[in-house]
Amino acid sequence: MLQSRRSWLQNVAAGGTAIAASSAGVNGLLRANESKAATPFGKAEHVISIWLGGGMGQIDTFDPKRLGDQKARKPGSLYKSIDTAVRGVSVCEHLPRLAERMDRVTAVRTVHHDVIDEHAAATNRMHTGRVVTGTVTYPSLGSVVAHELGAADSSVPPYVLIGYPNVTRGPGFLGASSGYLYLTDTSKGPSGLSLPHGIDAERQSRREQLLSATRASARRRYENDSAVANYDSVIEQSLRLSGPEFGEVFELENESGQLRNQYGSEFGQRCLLARRLVQRGVRFVEVSHNLNFINGTGWDVHNDGINKQHELIRDLDTAMSTLIDDLEKHSMLDKTLIMVSSEFGRPPGFDAGGGRGHQGKAFTCVLAGGGLNHSGAYGLTDELSQNIVESPVSVPDLFATVHASLGIDPQKLLYDGDRPIPITDNGKPIESLLV
Repeated sequence: MLQSRRSWLQNVAAGGTAIAASSAGVNGLLRANESKAATPFGKAEHVISIWLGGGMGQIDTFDPKRLGDQKARKPGSLYKSIDTAVRGVSVCEHLPRLAERMDRVTAVRTVHHDVIDEHAAATNRMHTGRVVTGTVTYPSLGSVVAHELGAADSSVPPYVLIGYPNVTRGPGFLGASSGYLYLTDTSKGPSGLSLPHGIDAERQSRREQLLSATRASARRRYENDSAVANYDSVIEQSLRLSGPEFGEVFELENESGQLRNQYGSEFGQRCLLARRLVQRGVRFVEVSHNLNFINGTGWDVHNDGINKQHELIRDLDTAMSTLIDDLEKHSMLDKTLIMVSSEFGRPPGFDAGGGRGHQGKAFTCVLAGGGLNHSGAYGLTDELSQNIVESPVSVPDLFATVHASLGIDPQKLLYDGDRPIPITDNGKPIESLLV
């Protein structure tokens, strides 16, 4: 009986030790996941990023203020404001269709950074979320999303750029497998994926057999070389994408003439193509608005370039509102986050030529769809949209919001070799949009 009691006590003690150890392990896991658990996550699966290169003036679009006078150089909005579907939220008069859809949109009016007069540096900031350094080539937002989620379908790439290639859009230290496929002409699709003139299917097959043997030899010889592995991965993807299945995505003529007319201009056709791409499984599509300057200057409205700025705004209104409707029709709006961004905004004053300069300390980026809790507008600027009054949003904060909407942990670490690098530069998501 005594021995039995002693054994029982030993078992209890051992059990207590095991429980304590188990508890310590659980607590460690809880601490490790504390930041992730504290972050609300959305249910978006794709991003369509609309890039307004040149610098969209927030005071003339999504953050209108009192009217100014261009001739008298009186600071203020160039256009009248109109009410929207969200009480208390106004936009400029040239955004009437988006005004009716602002219940599915949030104009983030308090984005800011410290770049003023360098378009290239500001463009890099708005694509990578980082200051340029000499030691690390940071990946773009699109490349990070491609790296983290991959394509939703093996027949498509994870990241497509409808615009001109640039290092600011690239994969940085993530490598070529997280890069983009690009095109500039919606009627032709990506260059390099179609068979060259005079190359029939049989000849192409022989070429691919030779290439396959060469690739296999290179993999054996350089099996530990990451650069060779990345190159081989890109070749594999290119061969897969050169087939007819992916090519069909670019056949916009298969869409109804009525829908294509609703999208409007060439920029609108790019937005239509973006819908078709995400519908097929592409995770991230960037659509550039300024490939052809319909107003002569694009969004960089110095001097008299501002006199036709309304043409750009109307073009954006037509294409984006149709995109919202089209995604909704295909039951994809809650799965697709639309982001409108620009390298910086514009000050309320007019320059000597009647246009506007640059402003990075307060400007607007726009989010739509993506299953977010939209409020029409987020953040508050002063009476001339020149300074932030409440709820500032840094570029890393904006990126963290995009990541969280996709279910990507904004506190995650990426690695440049052995060097850990936060996925954002200490960004925090706008939680009210994710609740």
